[in-house]
Amino acid sequence: MTALGLLYPGHSAEDDYPRIEQLLGSDIRVDVVHTDIGEDAHRADALREMGSPDRLSAGVAQLRLSGAEAIVWACTSGSFVHGWEGAQEQVRTLARAAGLPASSTSFAFVHAVRELGVRRVAVGATYPDDVAGLFADFLRTGGAEVVAVRGAGIITAAEVGTWGEAELFTLAREADDASAEALLLPDTALHTAAHIPALEKELGKPVLTANQVTVWEALRLTDRRVNAPALGALFTREPIVQV
Repeated sequence: MTALGLLYPGHSAEDDYPRIEQLLGSDIRVDVVHTDIGEDAHRADALREMGSPDRLSAGVAQLRLSGAEAIVWACTSGSFVHGWEGAQEQVRTLARAAGLPASSTSFAFVHAVRELGVRRVAVGATYPDDVAGLFADFLRTGGAEVVAVRGAGIITAAEVGTWGEAELFTLAREADDASAEALLLPDTALHTAAHIPALEKELGKPVLTANQVTVWEALRLTDRRVNAPALGALFTREPIVQV
């Protein structure tokens, strides 16, 4: 049994994780501990506070007791908003507190893009444009070429959590760019786990979503590889050898 620990802010789309766990197989467990988000706002100052060490450390002990072998801060905006160096320090602090390998959803996207062996990506973000731009900057620092960014202007994670299939597909279509080799949807408050293969079929390219890459990153930290076609190209491709 491989136990994965996720720190998830508030309550929006956490039901994606039991679905993903079921698709991965019986020997993988995904444990989710909810953190206090403070103010629910896609605004830089509120997002920095959401990912502060005190808020994250509160859930670490519970995940350690669950037997988690790795921990991922399951929040994109609450990590990239600190910038590349700040997000690295956030992860280092989390790893020290947990005594376990740790990462965040923002780094999960960077690693997943590299895993797919693509460079040019488009971003479909639920966030306001300024916050979406910070994510694009983070990806560029990680080596990706961001060819298009679309922000939906949603202020709260609570509202994102109410989106269904229609809103998800509209965002994906509007955000995609013909030159992009993959589409990234970077909000863990967005329900995506049930729709990844359909999105990839419609767009004709890999689609990376926040909850999908978060679990993949936790598996990567534990040196586990799982073939799960229902979770998209990221879970079916052979690893890319980095030179």
